[in-house]
Parts: sequence; structure tokens; C-alpha cells
Amino acid sequence: MENREEGPADERAATPPERGLLHIWQSAGPSAHRGPERVLLSRPVLQAALGEHHGLLLTQGGLVYSFGELLWRDLSVPVSAPVLEVSLLGRMVVRVAAGGFHCGALSEQGNVYMWGENTAGQCGLSERGTTANITVSEPCPVSVVDNDVVPPAVVRVVDLALGREHSLALSAQNELWAWGSGCQLGLVTSTFPVWRPQKVEHLAGRHVIQVACGAYHSLALVRSLPPQNYNTQTPSEKRERGHSVTEREELFAVDGGHYCPLGVELTEAMTGETSPRRRGARRSLQPGGRSAGSSPGSAAGSCPFSEDGKANTKQKNLPVGTDSDPLTQTDGSPTSRPLSGWRSKKNSAFPDETELQNLLQKLSSHSLEMRHTSGPGDTDSLSSYTSDESCVSSTPSTDLLTSSYKEESLIKSQNNNNSGVALPYSSSPVCLEDVRLCLEAENKALQGQKSSSLTNINQKGIVAANRRLSLPGTPTRGRNGSPRRRRPCACRPSSAGWTPAAAPEEAGDGLPCLETEVWSWGRGSEGQLGHGDQLARLQPLCIKPLTGEEVIQVAAGSHHSLAITAHCQVYSWGSNMCGQLGHVNSPVTVPQQAKLSDGLRVWDLSAGQSHSLLLADGDCVQPVLLYCGQQQESVSSAQSERSTQSRKSCQRSPNRAESYTVRPALLPFCIEMGYISSVSSGGQSCALLADQNVMGFISAIHELASRERQFYCWLSRVRKLLLTPLRTRESVSPSLGESCTHLFFSLCESFGRLSVLIGRHSTSLSYFLHDVQGRDVTSLPLLTHTEHFVDVYKEYCSSVGNFQVMGGFQSLHKLSLECLGSQQTTLAQLCVSDQSVSGDVDLVSLLYWPLQQLHQYSRVLLKLAACYDVLTTEYQTLHQGCTQYESLSLSLLRKKKEAETTFLFWKTHSGKTTEVLRLPQRRLVCDCSNRSLTLQNAGRFSNHWFMLFNDALVHTQGTIPSQSLFSTHHIYPLTCLWVKPVTEDSSGLYAIKITCPEESFTLVATTPQEKNKWLRSINQALDQVLGGGGQGSSPGVTGISRTASYQFTGEGRFKDAQYTGGWLAGRVHGRGTMKWPDGRTYSGNFKNGLEDGYGECLIPNKVLNKPDSYQGHWRDGKIHGFGKYKYASGEVYEGCFSDGQRHGYGMLSSGKLAKKSSSVFIGHWVHDKKTGYGVYDDITRGEKYMGLWLDEQRHGSAVVVTQYGVYYEGTFRDNKMSGPGLLVSDDDTALHGEFTDDWIVNGKGVLSLANGDCLEGMFSGEWTAGLKVVGTYTKPVVDEPDNKERNCLLRLGQYVVPAAQRWLCVFDECWSRLGCDGAGRGERTTAWDNIAVTITTARRHSPDLSRSQTKVLECLEFIPQHGEPVNTANYDNIRRYLIKACETPLHPLGWLVETLVTVYRMTYVGVGSNRRLLRQAVQEVQAYLTHFYSIVRFLFQGLPDDGGIIPDPPASPSKSRHNSNSVEQGSVLVVCCSSLLLPLLLPRLYPPLFTLYCLQEEQEEAQYWDRILRLNKQPDQSLLSFLGVKEKFWPVWMSILGEKKQIVSSSKDACFVSAVETLQQISTTFTPSDKLLVIQKTFDELTQEVKPMLDDNFLWCMDDLLPLFLFVVLRARIRNLGAEVSLIEDLMDPNVQHGELGLMFTTLKACYIQIQQESIT
Repeated sequence: MENREEGPADERAATPPERGLLHIWQSAGPSAHRGPERVLLSRPVLQAALGEHHGLLLTQGGLVYSFGELLWRDLSVPVSAPVLEVSLLGRMVVRVAAGGFHCGALSEQGNVYMWGENTAGQCGLSERGTTANITVSEPCPVSVVDNDVVPPAVVRVVDLALGREHSLALSAQNELWAWGSGCQLGLVTSTFPVWRPQKVEHLAGRHVIQVACGAYHSLALVRSLPPQNYNTQTPSEKRERGHSVTEREELFAVDGGHYCPLGVELTEAMTGETSPRRRGARRSLQPGGRSAGSSPGSAAGSCPFSEDGKANTKQKNLPVGTDSDPLTQTDGSPTSRPLSGWRSKKNSAFPDETELQNLLQKLSSHSLEMRHTSGPGDTDSLSSYTSDESCVSSTPSTDLLTSSYKEESLIKSQNNNNSGVALPYSSSPVCLEDVRLCLEAENKALQGQKSSSLTNINQKGIVAANRRLSLPGTPTRGRNGSPRRRRPCACRPSSAGWTPAAAPEEAGDGLPCLETEVWSWGRGSEGQLGHGDQLARLQPLCIKPLTGEEVIQVAAGSHHSLAITAHCQVYSWGSNMCGQLGHVNSPVTVPQQAKLSDGLRVWDLSAGQSHSLLLADGDCVQPVLLYCGQQQESVSSAQSERSTQSRKSCQRSPNRAESYTVRPALLPFCIEMGYISSVSSGGQSCALLADQNVMGFISAIHELASRERQFYCWLSRVRKLLLTPLRTRESVSPSLGESCTHLFFSLCESFGRLSVLIGRHSTSLSYFLHDVQGRDVTSLPLLTHTEHFVDVYKEYCSSVGNFQVMGGFQSLHKLSLECLGSQQTTLAQLCVSDQSVSGDVDLVSLLYWPLQQLHQYSRVLLKLAACYDVLTTEYQTLHQGCTQYESLSLSLLRKKKEAETTFLFWKTHSGKTTEVLRLPQRRLVCDCSNRSLTLQNAGRFSNHWFMLFNDALVHTQGTIPSQSLFSTHHIYPLTCLWVKPVTEDSSGLYAIKITCPEESFTLVATTPQEKNKWLRSINQALDQVLGGGGQGSSPGVTGISRTASYQFTGEGRFKDAQYTGGWLAGRVHGRGTMKWPDGRTYSGNFKNGLEDGYGECLIPNKVLNKPDSYQGHWRDGKIHGFGKYKYASGEVYEGCFSDGQRHGYGMLSSGKLAKKSSSVFIGHWVHDKKTGYGVYDDITRGEKYMGLWLDEQRHGSAVVVTQYGVYYEGTFRDNKMSGPGLLVSDDDTALHGEFTDDWIVNGKGVLSLANGDCLEGMFSGEWTAGLKVVGTYTKPVVDEPDNKERNCLLRLGQYVVPAAQRWLCVFDECWSRLGCDGAGRGERTTAWDNIAVTITTARRHSPDLSRSQTKVLECLEFIPQHGEPVNTANYDNIRRYLIKACETPLHPLGWLVETLVTVYRMTYVGVGSNRRLLRQAVQEVQAYLTHFYSIVRFLFQGLPDDGGIIPDPPASPSKSRHNSNSVEQGSVLVVCCSSLLLPLLLPRLYPPLFTLYCLQEEQEEAQYWDRILRLNKQPDQSLLSFLGVKEKFWPVWMSILGEKKQIVSSSKDACFVSAVETLQQISTTFTPSDKLLVIQKTFDELTQEVKPMLDDNFLWCMDDLLPLFLFVVLRARIRNLGAEVSLIEDLMDPNVQHGELGLMFTTLKACYIQIQQESIT
């Protein structure tokens, strides 16, 4: 490592970079005159970090260089030839930090590497107390591990800060981790050193933005909690009432009595030993003369640990040899070695070493002489003085005594009581005279009770609470224990410079947060904690005065602290021995503002041992450097030392000839440096990074940042001087009036929003400059947050304009004169525009001034764009941003002008009548007092005046423009106004046609120019209102179609209705909502001013106090199409409408079951009345009517069934049974006769009894009450032939409506949905288009569809190939399409299937479940198939007639095909409606249909089942022999779980198991074709089982097969087998009846009959 030094020659060989130029100089000493030394490196420097006597450089590519006194390696490296840290190569370092005598680096992955001195554990590597860990010579990884989570996780670190004996790391979760020694760690522990990083729990849950370390104190910048969590007050209130709040907290803390100001719990031992006298005596020992209030000696033996919380532990860790002979230190460096690298720069005041040694000797003997003053209990080691700030922090000279092992190696310590000493390389050593001066001052201070240490706490008992105003309460976590709000953040500002890792600290939206607090902890004897005292703090404590000050960066010097605010102000506190605070205000224990010259805005700072370096904006774009601290003096070195050393006593009253200035001084050499991007300090050194202005890029970014900071300061001052005082003034409301007060408040709010945005933006730009090399120019907030900027500026401009239009500025001006008084002149300086002669403040131009910033944005972005090639994305992004801001700037200036014009217009036309029209947002576009425009066909003496505003056209009549008097006025909102130029005709008029929703009129201009002006103005205003750019499109085109709200006033359907929705050329069109005052609402589609398309409507019913509601289709303003109407009475109609009436298929349900009359009608309607075939289910009476209707009455052929099983079929007239009819009761008694009323017979008839007896004659009476008969009774003789005539009369189905004529309304609706007038009357392509449109709109209006549903709909949207002839190849595609279509209710075919299922169930479920309806039910299914097939054939014209043959595709040879829906005959496919469509319909119709079959077959089923149960009691072999199965077919083996077992005589259910199981599946299928397949499979299984026992060429003969199959049927035990057989027989495909399947079915039927008739004896 030591050999790898790159000499200056190597460095200079390469071309020097233009970015990241490093300059370093000493803060004090003659070299300061010569100016900074330029360090030449081949790579740009990204960051410089300075320690006490060493420094680190981070260059591009993540390389790290070290220079200075590298004591851990015995090296002294000149800054001109820094040495590369080889072990960090390839680690991609993004951040470096330098502590007092140790170093840290941070990699891109967030890993920490530490090296340097480690006596206090500040490098945190090892826990072994051996000599090996006193120094760490090479960078070693330090893992930061969060053990609170399970499993423990490695923490990603994004920032590092190092002090003399401690190190802090900031994690990506914005939490703080610490290691090292001392109270400055902020940890809850008493054992030091802390070797492993631990979380600072006191800040857990808070969002830490940045951290900085002094020698022995720490600072953190923390985001404030939202007001409700922290305190209910706003920051400003907090500042005003801060004392009372703090006072309460502190009194509580004092009352608690368990915590001393250090945060250490008081013990009895401690309280017993706090003797002021003894403390006073001990304190006088300190060579620096400062209060030693909390040094280890002052509370010897009682305080568990001191401010320097490592004094005792450090001694333990030192090897034995160190105490006895520290001159030979383990690092092997000779004590008197001249450290040339730094001494050459420092020019020490002592030219030779002997003089220094003499001084050291004197100093040590002096301390020995004074030893008698300290008590015997004081056993402080040297390190406890040298590392304790109480003695060293006063002067730069003693500041260097802090590194424990260096001092001990350089000083011959005879015992543990040695005093502080100077090092060989200190710039001004301690002088005894100064020691005495300090002691005297200290004694005086004691007598005057000015000390703030613990010593005299008893003397101040009464005022203790007041003195401790800023102390923390009891250190619970209550205040900080808010739930954690973590957000990974890549990097933040730091005193040392900038992380190139990622973006700056963000507050959710990517811009820095300004609501911050500063927390401090550690030693405070110089007041560097800022809490108003000199006490130490063991845990972080918020510095109250800085809350609400918008601090954006903190820096810590050795013993002083700095903070910079978003307003570019610097606050400083702590040691001011060399004027490093930049002010002489007292006290220095609280933050005070540094004295900055006017016009200087500080945006970066750093703090060294006894100086501060500020980077600020001056008059020009180039940043200037300011310095506060020790200046070069002309006096001799000795005097210099003396004055410096003794400055403590007089630091609050600098009345002697000081060597520092009262305010920060400008360093003149900074102008030659170029554009400085960041400064850093450490020890006595300063460094800066600068960039050369290549192609104007750097200067442009600096200019942008500088202007934005200046702008924020301006905004803050305006807010503070003008808006806040006026807003809080009580007389604001009476002075401005109610409306203007409201507008003024909204103006203040938008000004506040603008101010916050600019503050955050300027801060973000400052952060950007710190790392200008590592940042992408496209990440500028102006480009990433364009929309936010545009919105805020627009809102601000309109709020100022609104206030101006309403005339608020006049009243505000008067109010400001009263309110501000003396501050007028200050305010006048803020006015950028030319002032009037009187010197009054022009508030209008003052508040409009922020708009000029937009032009500056655009200008700077253009400058930046010029630095890039036109094709790069950077150029395009910058250029686009530039255009956006420029156009915004122009449009807002236009708005400003509009507001001014409008204000003047109202001013000249003031009066009561015009006040009605005066609205804040309303702007005048033009009026015809200066542009003559009249109404066409106006009377000679009538006056018409038109005013065009940005939201309305106002027409006033009877006007005298000069006097602003008008009798009537009409406002036409622009949102509902259409303008069209009238083409010039023979009349020669220059006319413009204006169309409004309820009227149209024509305006006539005097000249074509006037006409064009008005036309353009109206079009532009329209364009703007409708959300365009306000450019105005071609005349007449602007917003033909638009969305707007309108209140109708004229007569008509929409009278007084409020409409919101689409328009087309003055008419309601598109989707919208119409609301009438009486409560009617319509929401849906409109077309040409009328409801058309799908819509939902509510119609209030005042009688029932409930609304009717309708959801469905409309046409030409009337309900038309399919829909659902819910009546207030409770009735619901779902079906078709035509011209507002129920017409076509529909279902009306009336009443709930609880009501008196509950019924359902489903059927055909004509003009709102039941007419045609329909089913009426009277649920209350338990009757169901299935037949024809006429004008709401039952009329024509019909069937009635009752819940008691009575069946009637006949004719109805005038709503009652009338004419011939057939009545059959449950027990098969049948009556055919003449009916005159419901269930009343009167006339000739025949009554047939269940046993076959017959009664013929005249009948009269009611069926239920009893019949009178005059007639002949006949009992049938055994051999008598059937009476055909009588049988014909009693035959069912003679008065039934034929199945083909039922439900035609359902099929008609389906045809109409396909766009046809009737069955087959229409265009095929239209039908397919209608299907596609229906599916697409359904998809659009149903957002909550599942993925599978969406997929199906997408498939159905595609129109299949429907024109080509159907062959065996594409027949399958049609079948698949139909399956999908029928599963989707949105498809017309899907709707048809769903509706057919509904009507079928309505007919045959419930009361309709009567076995006498079976024939009708079967015929109805067959009729469905016929009608359905005609629709399918219409859609797919290539399908043949029912039973036709589908040929093979012409090209390919005939392929053998076979599927469930087709049967092969040779090589052709026969298609019939049952094979194609039954699979779609029957599964849904199956339950009611099969129930009817079961009822029909009830008696036979009983017999069949009885035989099944009895025969199944037998074992297999006896049953086989009983049935006559030949023995050669008897199985011998059976397989159980794959194991073969022999069948014995007692075996049951062991033979032909697979065939039995297959046949049982017949009950699980629906269609006859599927059931036939099951039978076929059963035969196959049977054959398979028999085959092994017989020859290969075996063929069945029926004699063998029937008994065997009979066995299988018996063992299958199928319920309702008769119903299954009948269903197959009725509905099977006629094409298969005589084939193989037909034969197999006949076998099954034969078995069923055989079982029924089987004798069981």
C-alpha cells in the first residue's frame, strides 16, 4: 500500500478534467494569503472529506485517495500526490467521510469500510482488547446488522459521518446507527467502546434526513412529524408559544427528579458528593480554563460515565507498556518525527523542536505543582483531559490534543495526572500565561454564578426550571415513539459533501421536505448542542428554536455547529473563540443567525476545527466563498498564541483587537476558482470542488439554482411583510367585503403553495449542485415535476386575477397603508417593477411578479439544451420542457392581461345591474360597445348589446352602453353554445348563427372583419371552455360534440330538467343524465335530443310513495326494446316493449307470496295487453292456465291444471271455460262435456270412470260440488270391442294449442335482435353485425367480468365463416361456436336458450308437473328444435335441411369421422336438429321433462323396482342360471384391487362388474345420443369380459345376449329405467333408429319389459 503512491507527474500526465477540480488551503497561517492550492488529478473529484490532519478524495469511477498524516500507516502524504486506497478498488465507493483520526467509505451496495485510529472503537471492528485493534491500517468492512428483525438483516447504509471518537451511519430506512465511544453516540449504554453499530433508539421511527459529527457532539436533521402526532400547533404557533410548551415539559422533568441534565440517572452516591466548593477547586485545574463541569474528575467515583464517556475504558484497553513508556507506541512512530507533509504548509510558530519540548516540560511541571489542589479521589488519566472538550475546545492549539494514542505517544507521562499538552504539529501551542488568565476568568465567572455546569446547581435551586427550559423531559420515547414511517432514500446532504448514489431527500413526491427539526446530543460545554446551556446530552434532543425554520443542511465543526435554512440563512452556535460562528451575539449556546451582507444567499457550508466556510450566491451567477474564523495577523507568533489562548474569558465581549471579523468575510480568490459546487473543512484545512463552465452548462445550472433561491427569499419576505400581517388583521373582512376576503384568503393559500414549491425546488437544486457530476440533467425537478409546476403557477395566476377582477386590490392597498406603516419602504424595495412617483407599493405588479420566473425557467432550459446534440434524449427532454414553460409563461401573461381588461371594463360599467354579472372567474373577451353587432330582424328602436365572456355570451336589451343601463339580460353559457358562420348569400349580411339547447338566433355584423373577429373570439373562448388550448379550431367545428351540463327552462318534455352529459350541435346526444324537479331521472343514452338506446329511469309514484323504475332500451324518447320495469305496486315486468307499451314476449310477476293475489304471467303481449299464447300461474289458487289470451282475457284453446291433480283442456271465452272440454281427475276419471263457466258443466257429456264404467247423458253442476246426471250408465263387457267414438272424445290433446304455435313471441324477439322483421326475413350480414355489436357493447359495459367470461366474449366478437358451404371439416367449428353462443346470455342465441328454459320451467314446474302434460312437453321440445334450427340455418346458410347430408370437404379424401352428435352412414355425415341442438337445450330442460316421464311411468316403475329388489337377493351364479345364461359365459375369476380371486357359488355382485358400472352411467347423461352411447359402451364391456372364454371370431346371437344383458340390467339397479327408456324413444335421432344403436336400445327396452313381467316364483 505504502508503495502505491501516484506522484504528481503521473497525475499531470493526463489531460486535467473540466469537472470536479479540487482546491485545498489552510484556514490560518501565511499560506492563506497565497490562496488555495490546486490539486491536479487525472479524474474529476466527486467528494473531498477532511479530518484533523488528513483527507480523503473520492474520484470518478469510485476510487479513493488519501493524503495528510496517515498515522495508522506511518505515512505523511502531500496533498499534491495523494495515495490510492488499493484495497477499495472494485468496491465502487460512492461516499467518503473523515473523522478526527479515522476514515470511512461507503460502497454502492451500502457497505461500510473503516480504517484509521480505533482506540475508542470508532472503526468498530474487533471486540478483543489487544494491541491489534488500536489502529486499523487498511479499510475493513463494518457490518451494520438489525437484530430487531427476524431473521437479522444487514442494513443498507447511505451516509456516514465521523467525529473524533465516534462514527454514525444513516440507513436507507432513514434510521441512525452509531459506534465508538462517548455520549455523542446517543445510545442507551454505559459500556464503551461500542464496537458493533447499534441503532440510536431515541430517533427510531423518525425520518432522519442528514447527520453530522463534531469532535464530541452529533447533529441530525430530522423530518418533522405531521402536526397531529407531534403537537396540535402549527410551526409558527409553536415558535410564538414555544416557551410555555417547553416550560411545562421541563417542570415535569424537574419534578421527576430522577434525571440529571446529562440524562444519567442520579444515584444516592452522586447526590451525596455534589459539593460546589470541591467542584470549584477541581475545575480550576483545567488548563484551558473552561468549565470542566462534567469531566470525569469532577464527579470522580460517583458518575458512572462522563461526557467523555470513554475515559476509563480507554485506559483499560491500552497495553501495559503504554502507561509506563508511551514514547514507544505500538504504531512504531518516533515521537519527535517531523510530520513534514503538513508542517510545510502550517509553518509552525516554533521553528525547532527544542522550544516545543521546553514548553511541554513547563506545562507538565506546572500541572504537578498544582496537584495539591485536587482531591485524593481524582485519578484522571492524561486522556481524560486531552480528549475532554472542556479543556481543548477553547483554542485551535489545544484542539489538536484530542487523539488519545498520539498524545500519549508524544508525551512523557510520569503519572496519571498529566495536564494537556501541545503536539509537535500544532500551529500555536499552549502558553502558561494563557492558562493563568483563563483560571482567573473562570474564578470570576464562578463568583458571578455564570457557570451552567452541575457545580452550582444547588445555588440556583429556585430558578432550575427556568434555566433548563430546553432540556428534554424524562427520556421516555413518548415523543418519538410514533409508528415508523420508513421510505428508502438513497442519499442526503452532509457536511462533508454529497453522495453520488441517488436522488436527494424526498418527501413522498420526489422533492425535499422543508418541515424539519435539528436534534443534537453529545458534549455541550461550548454550547455546541444549542439547548441554551453547557450540559451534555446522552440522547438526541430537538433544538426547539430551529423547528419551523426550514433547516435543509447541518454541519458540525469540532466544537461549533451550523445550520442552513431554505431561506439561505445560516444559524450557528457553540464555540466562538475564533469568530467561527460569524456573529458576536450572546449567548452562543442557542442558534443565532450569522451576520451576512445583503444580497448574499448561503447554500452550502462546512465547519472545521475553528472556522466555518460558507458557499453563497452573490450578485453574479458564480458562487462566492465566505469565511469566518481565525484570520492572519501581523503580530508576532507569541502574541497570536496568547490572544488565542486567552480568548475564552472575553468571547462574549470582543473588545480587544481581535484576529477575526464579526461577520463572514469574502475570500477574493473564489472568483478565479470557476463554479464552486461544494466546500468541505476539517482541522485547519479547507477544500472546495469546482467545475469549469464548459459550453455554458455549469453556469446555466448555477444560474437556475441561484435565481430560484433568490426567488424563494423574495417570496418569503413578501409573505412575511405583506400577506401574513394582512391576513391575521381583524379588520380584513370589513375592509375587503365578504367575497373579496374569501378571494384574498385563497390568494394567500395559493401564494403559500407556490412558495412551498419554490422552496422545495430551490433546496433540490442546491442538492443537485453538490453532485452536479453524478446527476442526469433530465432528473431536474423542472422536467420531472412539470405538471406540478404548471398546476401551481396556473392556480396562483388565476387566484391573483380573480382578486383583481373583483376590485380587491384597491381595498387591500388602503388596508396595507394602515397595517404596515413603517414597513412600506421595505416592501417597496421588494417591488421589482417601476414605482409610481409617490413611491407607493404597486400590489398588483408585486403579486404578479412571480410569473416572470417561468420565462427564466424556459431560458435556462434552452441554454442547457444547447449543450447537447439535437438527437440525444437530454436535448429533447430539455427542449420540450423549455417549450412547455415558455407557452405557460405566455398563456399566464395573457390571463393577466385579460384580468386587467375585465377589471377596467367593470370599472367603467359599474352599477347594480352589472354586479350580477361580475364573477371572480369571469373574464371579458369582447363586447360590442366597440364592435358593432346586432340581432337579425331586430326592431328599429331596440338596443342590443352583446358581451362575450370566457364562460358565457350575454345578450342585453334596452341598453344604453355609455350609461350601462339595460332592462333585461340573457346569459348563454358557452358550454352549451354552438356557433356557425352563415355563408354569405344574396342578402349580403355578415351573419353568425348561434345555436343553444332551447333557441337559436343569428347575429349580424357590420363588416366582414367584425364578423371574423367575433367568430374567432367565440371559437377561441369555446375551445378554452371545452378544455382545448384556446387556439380556436376552424369556425363551426369547435365542439360540435361535447359533454356539458344545462338547465332547461322552456316548455317541452325537458321543462325545468337538469341535464349533464353529451351533446351534438345543440341537441342532447350520447350518454347523459336528466333530472326533473318532480323526481324523475333518466340516465343512459340519448340520440338527437331524445332518449335512445339503453337507459335507466326512475318515475316517482306519489300515491304509493315509491318510484317505478325501468332498466332497458329506449327509442325516440319512448321505452322500446327489451327491458325490466318494476312498478311501485310491487309488480315486475321483464320483456319486450314497443312505443312505451308492453308488446311481444314478456313475463309479469305480481305480488309476493305473502300478498292476497300472487301470480306470474309469461307469454305474448300486444299493446300492453295479454294476447296470444301465455302461461298464467295463479299461485294463490293453485291453478295454472296454459293457452290463448285476447285483450287480457283467457280466450281460445287452453289447458288448466290444479294443485289437486285435476286436468282440464278445452276452450275459453270471455275469461271462462265455455264450450266443449275434457276434464280428467287424478284417479283417471274423465269427463267430456259442454262447459258454461269455470268447472261448471251444462249439457251433453260422457263420464268415464277409472274402472272402465261409463255414464253418458245430460250433465249439470260444478265439478267440485257434485254433478246432476240424466243419462245411461254402461259397464263394459269383457269381449266388447273398444268404443272408438267414445275413446276419441276422451283422448288427451284435442283442445291443446299446437306446440308449433307456442312461444312464437320468444323466437320473434330473437329474430328482431338479429335485425330481422320476422322469421328468416332479413339480411344475414346485418344479423352477424348485430351479434358483434351486442357482444362488444356488453363487454364495454360490464367491467367486472371474469377472465374466462371475457375470453368467451372475445371469441364471439369474431364473426365466423358463415357463407361457405358446410362440410365435414367445418361442421365441427359451427357446433363449437353454437356451444359458446348458447352459454352466453348476451348473445342473441344465448338469450333465446335462456328464455326458452325459463318459459319451459314456468310451464312444467310446480302445479304444471302433471303426468298428462308429458306429450305436450315432448312436443314443445321438438317444436323448439325446429324453430331454433331455422335460426341457425339462417345464420349458417350452408347447413342442409333437417336430416340432410353433409358432404366431405372437396379437396381432402373422405375421412372417417364420428362424434356424439353425428352418425356415419358409409362415409357421409347426416345432420339433424336433434343431434345439433339437443345437447344445447336438453341439459337445461331435463329436470322438469324427466319428472313428467317419472310420473307417467310411476306404476310400471313400482313393479319394475319390486322385481329388481327381489331378484338381486340371489348370488351371481344362481341368478345367471335363473335367467338362462349359458354356462360358457359364466365368469370364473374376479379382480379385486388388481388381485385375481375365484368366483364361488356364494359370490354376489362379482360378475360383469365393469359392464354394470358402465350401464349405471345412463342416469348421469341428458341427451338421448349420450344415453345411447352408454348402452353401446355397456355392450362393448360385456363383449370384452366374455371374449377370453370364447373364440376370437365370436359373434353374438340374441338368444345368448338377452339373458346376459338382462343380468347386467338387474345388477345395475337403475331407478326410473322406464322413464329413461321412454325419453330415449321419444327424442332419439330418427337416423339411428334402425342402425346398430337402435338395436342395442331395443335390447335394453326388451330387458325392461322382461323384468316387469318376470315371474318371481
